[in-house]
Amino acid sequence: MTQAAPQIPLPAPQPESDFYWEKCKAGELWLRHCKACNRAYFYPRDICPFPECFSRDTDWIQSSGRGTLHTFAIVHRGPTPAFRDKVPYIAAVVELEEGARIPSWLVGIEFGEGEIRPDAVQCGMAVEVFFEEIDENISLPMFRAA
Repeated sequence: MTQAAPQIPLPAPQPESDFYWEKCKAGELWLRHCKACNRAYFYPRDICPFPECFSRDTDWIQSSGRGTLHTFAIVHRGPTPAFRDKVPYIAAVVELEEGARIPSWLVGIEFGEGEIRPDAVQCGMAVEVFFEEIDENISLPMFRAA
């Protein structure tokens, strides 16, 4: 008997992030925004994460979904069984036009014989969001070269 491949751990929607996941499911990327210091941030929470602010005067803003690759790592060994069949993949942090940084995956990059071409990905490259439907509740924002 063959066992099904393990699934990657999925985010657990909770009251302060339900809106975020609903919008991802609709193909839209939304961020929290602090009205006191006028900065966008990720991960969705009701309090501004910047130590000089910590305001609770926050709202939601829609992101353009465009940004630049801030940093990345090419993963060759999956950290858990659920990720082992996905290697190699690129774990990334994207700085969105609105200023927030979001961890994600960078996809659509050409790998040759399991290695990435050095010119295929670099910090500062333009990227754009797309959404991968994982199940009926979760669509994950991922990024590709713009």
